[in-house]
Amino acid sequence: MKVAIVKYNAGNIYSVIHALQRLGVEPVLTDDAAQLREADRVVFPGQGEASTAMRYLRERGLDRVIRELQQPVLGICIGQQLMCSHSEEGDTECLGIFDVPVQRFVPQRHEDKVPHMGWNQLERPKGTLMRGIGDGEFVYFVHSFYVPLCRQTAAETQYTLPFSAALEQGNFMATQFHPEKSGSVGERILRNFLEQE
Repeated sequence: MKVAIVKYNAGNIYSVIHALQRLGVEPVLTDDAAQLREADRVVFPGQGEASTAMRYLRERGLDRVIRELQQPVLGICIGQQLMCSHSEEGDTECLGIFDVPVQRFVPQRHEDKVPHMGWNQLERPKGTLMRGIGDGEFVYFVHSFYVPLCRQTAAETQYTLPFSAALEQGNFMATQFHPEKSGSVGERILRNFLEQE
């Protein structure tokens, strides 16, 4: 199986590579359009800032390439946010795969810290990416912006308000949390992605 990871100067790529290697996959890290189109699976991970990331993608025509991919695609963390329509981070127009905006967390109480960092629970998981994942499973988050609940929500998490922990629509899937840092639960989610039809 050929798995490509989108290279776009975002952080946290190598933990994704290592997680896939533990599952027996040797991914290629690339910003080459042909390699992305030819891959069996494409992972769009990372940590970073939305406007900088989108500028890199647009300069290389990768914004159009990602939108047109037909194989299973998995966005992780900022990858999920960039797959949405618009981000409040840098007032950024994003890929528009999921027709929902990305918003900044606004703490409601003194104890609400931003970024949302650490382990939190998944609620109401559904869809093929979440196959075998139960209500209340813990996964690892690091983020200051969130995707509101929407019709593509595949799992929810509560932090100051309920938000989309995962999205799924057709061949496009995404997680706000880091499956590569989420132990056996994250490993199951990555395996579900690799086993997509």
